[in-house]
Amino acid sequence: MNQPIKFENVQDRIVELRGERVLLDADVAELYGVETKRINEAVKNNADKFPAGYIMDVEAEEFKELRSKFSTAKFAKTRVLPKAFTEKGLYMMATILKSKRATVATLAIIEAYATLR
Repeated sequence: MNQPIKFENVQDRIVELRGERVLLDADVAELYGVETKRINEAVKNNADKFPAGYIMDVEAEEFKELRSKFSTAKFAKTRVLPKAFTEKGLYMMATILKSKRATVATLAIIEAYATLR
């Protein structure tokens, strides 16, 4: 995907979970142009950069509710409960993923969250 990432596209993916605005790992992966497992590997390999409040494990009941609100093919393919990145977690992910696309995605994420405030 060589098209620029628009903050509106990011804004449409932000969901509210436990009173926080978050992006699910699959959406983060898509924005950064990598596979979801690469995002989760980055978290696992840099656990010290993701303290409490930066990332959440989505619980089965929460995921069921998300599925009912957003019936997309992406959720149908999911076999593992996703992780949800808070704004802080997304900024930390930006320090780990280093590519031109990651920079563009990070800027779009920052704009989306700023607009939501």
